[in-house]
Amino acid sequence: METSLVAAEAFKGINENSPAEQIIAWSMERFGDRNMVMTSSFGMEGCALIDMYARHGRPLTVVYLDTMFFFPETYALRDRLAERYPHLEFVNRGTDLTPEEQARTYGDQLWKRDPDQCCKLRKVDPMHAAMRGVDVWITALRRSQSISRAGIRVVDWDWQYQLIKLCPLAAWERQEVWDYIKKNDVPYNELHEKGYPTVGCTHCTAPVEGVQIGEYSRSGRWKEFNKTECGLHGDGI
Repeated sequence: METSLVAAEAFKGINENSPAEQIIAWSMERFGDRNMVMTSSFGMEGCALIDMYARHGRPLTVVYLDTMFFFPETYALRDRLAERYPHLEFVNRGTDLTPEEQARTYGDQLWKRDPDQCCKLRKVDPMHAAMRGVDVWITALRRSQSISRAGIRVVDWDWQYQLIKLCPLAAWERQEVWDYIKKNDVPYNELHEKGYPTVGCTHCTAPVEGVQIGEYSRSGRWKEFNKTECGLHGDGI
C-alpha cells in the first residue's frame, strides 16, 4: 500500500489531534475485518492501550516477544492481563533460541559485548517473523518518549514491515498514561513502583534514581552503551 493511500485513509474520521478513544474506535471500525494485531512489551503504555481496546469487547491478538530474559514481574503481569481480558488472545512470538544456544554460538553474555546483536536475535528477527501477513499493527509509542519518537504519526505506513501502523497514544504524556491506569485500575508492572520507568530484559534494564512513577525515562536501558532502543520500530527507534 502506498503512503498516499494510507494518508487518505487516515483522515476519514480522524486526524492527528483526535482523542485516543476516538482513534481506537475508528480503527476497530475501519480495520476490524483486517489482520490487525497489537504488540506489547507490557510497559505502562501498553497496559493502558490493551485496556482501551479491550473495552470494545471485540477479539484482538496481542503479540509479545518473550526474550527468555523477562523479569518475573513481567511474566506475572502477562498472566494478570490474560485473566482480566479473556476475549483478547495473548500470543508469544518470541525467539526459539535458548540462552544456552546463544551462548554456544555467539559467546557468553552477548548483551554485555554486543547488545545490538543480542536485540537482533531475541527481538528484531522474531518481530519480522511475527509481522508477516499482518495488515495493521497497533503500538503504544508516544512522541514524548524520546527524540527518535518525536515524529511518529497516529496512522502511518511502516516500510520496515510493509503494513499500516497505528499509534493511538502518540500525543499522550506519561502522566496521562498513569492517570488512566489509576482511574481504571489497570494492571501494570510492579517494577514501576521500584524505580523502573521502562521494563525490558533483566540484563539490560536498571532502575533510574529520582524518576517518579508518573514520569518517563529511557536512561535505565543499556546503561553502559550509547543505546536507548532495541530496533523494533526502525530508524533507531
